[in-house]
Amino acid sequence: MAERPNEISYADGKILKSAIDGVGVVTFNNPDKRNAMSLEMWEGFGQALSELRDDAAVRVVVLTGAGGKAFVSGADISQFEATRHNAAASEDYSRRSAAQRALLADYPKPTIACIGGFCLGGGMQVAMLADIRIASADSQFGIPAARLGIAYGYDGLRHLVSLVGPSWARLLMYTGMRIDAAEALRIGLVERVMPADELWGATMEIARTISDNAPLAIQAAKITIREVLKDESRRDMDAIKAIGAACMDSEDFREGRQAFMAKRKPQFRGR
Repeated sequence: MAERPNEISYADGKILKSAIDGVGVVTFNNPDKRNAMSLEMWEGFGQALSELRDDAAVRVVVLTGAGGKAFVSGADISQFEATRHNAAASEDYSRRSAAQRALLADYPKPTIACIGGFCLGGGMQVAMLADIRIASADSQFGIPAARLGIAYGYDGLRHLVSLVGPSWARLLMYTGMRIDAAEALRIGLVERVMPADELWGATMEIARTISDNAPLAIQAAKITIREVLKDESRRDMDAIKAIGAACMDSEDFREGRQAFMAKRKPQFRGR
């Protein structure tokens, strides 16, 4: 993995943020614990996401894990005695970590999970909230909640069911089993599987392609797909109409037409 310029750290260096050429990167950097997430890491993750969201130069965000062994291997269980030892403590932990997941769930920019190695428990929650999941051939997936005696929660299971269906969700949750990358691809949990040494390059190629495309058109796709996934009675058709009109009236639409006619690469500006 290439060294990243202008890297900023949070949570005592266990969350890293960088950006170059329109692509923001958030790295889970706790390799000694296979990037297991502490509460401080969840909050640092939220800080990094917020700053990349507000950076106009960033058009797409990639999430990845350091160390080559894991994306995120789950929650840091060593904290459980202090932070999740009973229902009341667990509710506070869940509230604080859920705020960061909600930020990712409603993120206005495209997100890609670059998954190498273990993606378990809370790591699955992060990956499932990303728009796109690209995994290495040696990656493994699972949700061991039944083996720990904890409930995974509504939002995590809603996303799991939406990706793999209720039957596979039951099998994964009831058994706590792990599946490999090939199985994850087959059931729809990930979109692509790459050899481990090609994962980062393939992910960045997709990220740069997205970054080069028209931001308003991508925003229109993101908003519309989000509404399609809602019950019909809850869909915000006005939001779809508004972003569609913004696209048609944009400088980027004119640039796209002119570049096509001139057989040159368009230079989109997001307006």
